[in-house]
Amino acid sequence: MIVNDQSAARIAASFLTVIFALSFGAPVLADSALPTAAAADASSLTDPLAVTLLSNGTESSFSTQARTVADLLAERGIRFTMGDSVAPPLGSPLENGTRVVYRSAQAVQLRVGPSISAIRSTAGTVGELLRDEHVALGPRDEVSPSRLSRLYADEVVRVVRVRIWTARERIAIAPKLVRRSDPALLPGKTKTLASGTPGVRETTVRYTRRDDDAPTRMVLQMRIVREPQARVVASGGVAYAALARVAAQGFASAVHMAGSALHMIATAYSAACYGCSGVTASGVRAGFGIVAVDPSVIPLGTKVFIPGYGRAVAGDTGGAILGHRIDLGFDSEIAARRFGRRPITLYVLR
Repeated sequence: MIVNDQSAARIAASFLTVIFALSFGAPVLADSALPTAAAADASSLTDPLAVTLLSNGTESSFSTQARTVADLLAERGIRFTMGDSVAPPLGSPLENGTRVVYRSAQAVQLRVGPSISAIRSTAGTVGELLRDEHVALGPRDEVSPSRLSRLYADEVVRVVRVRIWTARERIAIAPKLVRRSDPALLPGKTKTLASGTPGVRETTVRYTRRDDDAPTRMVLQMRIVREPQARVVASGGVAYAALARVAAQGFASAVHMAGSALHMIATAYSAACYGCSGVTASGVRAGFGIVAVDPSVIPLGTKVFIPGYGRAVAGDTGGAILGHRIDLGFDSEIAARRFGRRPITLYVLR
């Protein structure tokens, strides 16, 4: 092989270069390698990236020259302020297909019972707001608007604490007062025959309290635990007092109803008298309001009115009751003796 001097010189120079590179560890590069790599790096810094932005519930996809999340928000005119939320974080680099979620904080008012708080929240619903603010709800608590409602700026969210409980309440029932006449007692005197005992009524009540308001009351059930026992009081002279009231209030009416008036001599008897059977000639029980008459003067069954005694029925006869004589029935021997013997005017009622 024949080689000229210039070719030999170039071969020698190349050989020396290779030897030098091998000796000092320098890389052997082609003449165009470095400019090509630098151009590729510069191109990757300027190519747009395809990203998706979800801002306050509105989603959009576009190309951007931004290289970080913060740059992207600034590019879209979004000013990140205290309380706002973004994911990924602001300093995160963007890549093709990155999805950025941003929500701005809204001013809302939260009322829990008597407590009122003005806060800024990025919650999308009322339920998320309560979760973020660590508000625990009881089973009967009321939330307005509902927990599923969307949260808007300047929204007022109220939580009413509701407490419901049931109670059994017992109240006393006052005993009734029963008055009885006792001819054995002097007029104006009284005697307690039975002191009486109060009854007990049990009521089941449901109470509902909303926040600190006064509880409302609903009766669920009512029952008598113990019936009251009446208080019984005997009074002396009741018959005479009653007759006096009749004389004051109804004497004129009784006279108006009377068919005739008879002047008679009146005596008194009781079923407890010696030899008395307690049963009258008409078959009714002897006692107050039953008078013995002469049937030829006043027929049995006739209704009469006697001032100082009252209304009565001619229901008995007697061997000594003849003509204008009449025997007035009383409930006790003492009352009969107290009446004694006296003239009366008897009115026969129509």
